[in-house]
Amino acid sequence: MLGNVADRARGTAGGCRLSPRFQWFIDRCVLLHFYPLNLPNQITLARLVLTGFFVAVVALEIPSYWSWAAALFIIGSVTDFLDGWLARKYGLVTQFGALMDPLVDKVLTCSAFVILAVAGTLPAWVACTVLAREFLITGLRTLAATHGAVLSADAWGKWKTGAQIAVLVYGLLRLASTEPPFRWFAPFFEFPLFAPSRLGFLFLALAVFTTIWSGLRYLWNNRHVLADA
Repeated sequence: MLGNVADRARGTAGGCRLSPRFQWFIDRCVLLHFYPLNLPNQITLARLVLTGFFVAVVALEIPSYWSWAAALFIIGSVTDFLDGWLARKYGLVTQFGALMDPLVDKVLTCSAFVILAVAGTLPAWVACTVLAREFLITGLRTLAATHGAVLSADAWGKWKTGAQIAVLVYGLLRLASTEPPFRWFAPFFEFPLFAPSRLGFLFLALAVFTTIWSGLRYLWNNRHVLADA
């Protein structure tokens, strides 16, 4: 198993060669760490820590806190893609990652929805809908875990995450554009096509639809967990 991972990490799988610097990085960050805390799982845990900073900068209202919040959330969203990509590409998928990655995503996105709802950027009912969906799915996963099963996210769950990230980034950048670090972004929201009543509404509608639809599909596809409870 470790040899197979080493081959993939060094870029020999599929005839693809990585640069020497990236090989060095993979060797030390992936191969020399104990499972389940391989590199993708470390990135997942780092995103959880980053979420704490994201909430803290808004709660403490440090100077330009919306700019800090937008930057931290965007970084967290990038790591959401990065850890999954590394796990699949280098054969580092673990049960720990399958369980923790979507859970940490929920912590980050739910925190952002609550923050934007409190700020008045998003309707409170949207945040409540998201929280209700995530609590239900997390409860289902916890129930499955008691039976030794790990329920991974499906394709609609990934679309849901993408739609939620889009509306959250839009909302955070809109708030950040009132502060010096992101003031150069303010003209973007003045274009009629990109205004909150158009692009903002589109992102919001997609986020609400995918949140509800993916939740219903997930409950239906895993109804056997409830039946066996």
